Parts: sequence; structure tokens; C-alpha cells
Amino acid sequence: MILYLDPNALVKLYVREAGSDETRARCDAASIVATSRVAYPQARAALARRRRESVLTRAALARAVAALDRDLEHVVVELSARLAGIAGELAERRALRGFDAIHLAGAIGLERLTGASSAFLCFDDRLRAAAVAEGLRP
Repeated sequence: MILYLDPNALVKLYVREAGSDETRARCDAASIVATSRVAYPQARAALARRRRESVLTRAALARAVAALDRDLEHVVVELSARLAGIAGELAERRALRGFDAIHLAGAIGLERLTGASSAFLCFDDRLRAAAVAEGLRP
């Protein structure tokens, strides 16, 4: 099974917080873990915010960024014109924010490309409902 992580779920791999254990367990159970290329700056921004809020030390931030860089060398969904179009349709149909629509489109596109069953892990109720409505498992 493919597990697609939105940026909030992705960050939980590098910062211990509510949802981290679930995210790690789901990643361990997946055959493939993926996210969109646009998750990288979103995750870096979230990690930097946690540093500013003193949740992370400088050293912990550096370790988190190094791990993120290493992990995103693997399966990353690129934002093609086709996926951007699907994201636009999803944003309109499901009342999603732009980046949320991009992530949902990425998960749908990956499932269509591989033919493998996909799950979409996020911690946002509206985005989760949209993913389920589009046929992805939460």
C-alpha cells in the first residue's frame, strides 16, 4: 500500500508531537511512502517555526532538515501541468486551499499511475473528508 503524507503528517516524522506515533506506524506498514515536491518548503517552514517557538533546538532543527533531505530523495510526486489541473478541480469541487488540493491531487495521481491502493494521511478534517470523498483511505 502507498501512503501519501501531507506536510503536517510529514513533519511528525521529525518532531515528536501528537500524531507522531501514528505517522511512524503507518509509514512502517506502507510499502511506499510519498509526498509532493511542494511539501519540502512547507515542511521546512513548519520546522523553522518550531525552532522559533523553541520546540526545537538549533541542533535538532539541523538533524530534522538533514533527515527530511535524505527522506525526500525517494518517492516524491512532481507537480505536472496535469496534476495542477486536477488540483484546481479539487480545490473548486471540495472547497480546499491550494496546497491541500495539490497534495490530494498528488495522492490521486500516484494511485492512478501505480494502480496500487493508496492511503492519505493528514491531520486536517476537511482535507481528510475530501480524500475519502475522492476514494482514498484515510
